[in-house]
Amino acid sequence: MAHVRRPSIARIAHRGRTPYRVPQPEAPKAASVLRAAMALVLAFAVSVGVFAAPASATVATRSAPAAASVTAAAAPLTNLAHLDFLLDEATPPTEVPGHTTYRLAEEPTLILPWTYADSRPGGTFQRVGGGKLDEATGLWGQGAYNADDVARAAVVYLRHWALTGAETSRDSAYEMLRSITYLQTDDGPNAGNVVLWMQPDGTLNPSADPVELPDPSDSGPSYWLARTIWALGEGYAAFQDADPEFAAFLEERLALSVAALDRQVLTRYGEWAESDGMRVPAWLIVDGADASAEAVLGLAARVEAQPADTAAADAMRKLAEGIAAMSAGSVRSWPYGAILPWAQSRSMWHAWGSLMPAALAEASVVLGDDGLAQPAIADAASFTPTLLTAGGPDNGWFPSPTDRVQIAYGADSRLQSLLAVADATGSGGFEALAGMQAAWFFGANRAGEPMYDPATGITFDGLEEDGGINRNSGAESTIHGLLSMIALDARPGLAARASSVTTIAERAGLELVEAESAVETDGAISTPESWTGESSWSENALTLAPGQHAVFDIGAADVRRWVEPVVWSSPSQDGSRSWWSSERVPLGVLSESAPAQGISPTPGVLLPHSLQLPVFANRQQVRVDVLSGSLQLDALLVRPVASRLVLTGDGGVTELVHSSSAAPQPIRIGRDGESAAVVVYDASGAEVRTYELRGARSVPVPSGGFAILIG
Repeated sequence: MAHVRRPSIARIAHRGRTPYRVPQPEAPKAASVLRAAMALVLAFAVSVGVFAAPASATVATRSAPAAASVTAAAAPLTNLAHLDFLLDEATPPTEVPGHTTYRLAEEPTLILPWTYADSRPGGTFQRVGGGKLDEATGLWGQGAYNADDVARAAVVYLRHWALTGAETSRDSAYEMLRSITYLQTDDGPNAGNVVLWMQPDGTLNPSADPVELPDPSDSGPSYWLARTIWALGEGYAAFQDADPEFAAFLEERLALSVAALDRQVLTRYGEWAESDGMRVPAWLIVDGADASAEAVLGLAARVEAQPADTAAADAMRKLAEGIAAMSAGSVRSWPYGAILPWAQSRSMWHAWGSLMPAALAEASVVLGDDGLAQPAIADAASFTPTLLTAGGPDNGWFPSPTDRVQIAYGADSRLQSLLAVADATGSGGFEALAGMQAAWFFGANRAGEPMYDPATGITFDGLEEDGGINRNSGAESTIHGLLSMIALDARPGLAARASSVTTIAERAGLELVEAESAVETDGAISTPESWTGESSWSENALTLAPGQHAVFDIGAADVRRWVEPVVWSSPSQDGSRSWWSSERVPLGVLSESAPAQGISPTPGVLLPHSLQLPVFANRQQVRVDVLSGSLQLDALLVRPVASRLVLTGDGGVTELVHSSSAAPQPIRIGRDGESAAVVVYDASGAEVRTYELRGARSVPVPSGGFAILIG
């Protein structure tokens, strides 16, 4: 069973639903060239003090290089230096049953990235494994290297090679692919599955401490199986012409993993389950639209390169159909058109791994099926502006934004999804939204500081809710920072824009009002256990019995706002409540009862509920009266009918306004005395009209649509 815990960002690794907290030469020539280059780089670096000498066989440190003297407009953003630093060698024991790789006898040493890199005084980094280190043996509770990061590092090097033609990236991609296929089990009942962890000495650790499911890690479908398919699919496409022999090996190994997918997951294709009243597909990898999406990206690359592969095409279509079925909500109701990541919870969304729109967009193009793109468009056009104006790529809306840590994996997933949907639809609006999301890496975030440094290739591990920065830089953050930079380097105009509007000048979006902050109530406040098994209480709970009431201060605003009470609905309790704004203006009556539990882990459900009417402008209070049944209230989600995000910087200003109104509405945009162009888009991302502004003015925005000003 998959679980979620609220992570500390001291060290985060997204192996699955739980973010665990843990302390063209020929290919053979390419491998030897890479090893020689690594040795020369390390020798030179030690001689000049860029790297400190390793503290032990399992640890190495580095200093951040001095900032290069380059102009942002001329220099590429992608810098592989820190990812290259994370790479190390491991020589597996001979003749491990079920594990071999391409030319292992001729090239017995593998190259893989260390999992973590912890910041040390003086600007250095120490490479660190997962779990507790046994000082006597040099082994870790989990390992030094993991399949998730090896697979995604392969994608980085493959995409950089495709973009730049760099032979060094080709060589590194070759090595990552050799390593991931060694981790893949190649025979027996678990053939095609993948062992997650490897120790520094090259031994496999199928059962890690702390435990991660499945256990052993190659005993069933997993996130690392999905990411292996991603790497192998893109690897085959890249090497198909450049090295047909190696490509044929990758083809065989991809077929092995697709066969594992077929027998373990896709045998349930066409079966449906219920999760707290939501009809969900039973054929997603570990019940995850997020895990399945990463597999689809690899399958799409494979099928585009080799259309005759009907097995890969069939698997891609089935997974894509399951992902599409996880689309939920609307412009008016939570989760506002987002594609939910986990079939076992209709109360959860997280930014990390949210590549579902990217996968559907890619699959729709490769399969020629426009219908698959529709949920991706809704996610991009409705949910993404809601997320951007609410504060950016949070780690978890469960369903309230309770985990507001932000990491590169989340920011990159949002960026890649917007770009893929833009490419699939031709919408300039989605590309403009991608530029605003990408600005997160350069300072348009709650810390107001860059999270990625083009001079060093370092991507920090994350942002705390209070704006503090985790200055570690492990493999996952480095990889996803680089995937974003490669995508931006492929679009120089977008890169220039994203890196030059790096200050949040204004933000007006979804806000959270805690239930226990009621300014007047005769109810009782309690502290339930935060994690329910499928959702999370934001703080405390306010319980109201029939006849009781509560009044909340939602703050002043000059626009109308939707209020969505986040309510725990219990199977044993139905209820009805009347909601009002100031001066007893009715907002609606809500009747809640828990739907059938189905496959969700817990009876009952924590969900936001949409009131029928918005709170008028300049009304500051909301009241609830319980008519029948008891009410367990977690929080109120308060969302402007017209939300807004303004970014400024050396590149000028970019302004987003988004409408959640039920009908077209005029929204003021722009600045007095300044000229700018505004493009209005509808709820599908289609361009409606362009305006040339001379100062601020109101422009009509369709229901669910958005407008973007660039000046």
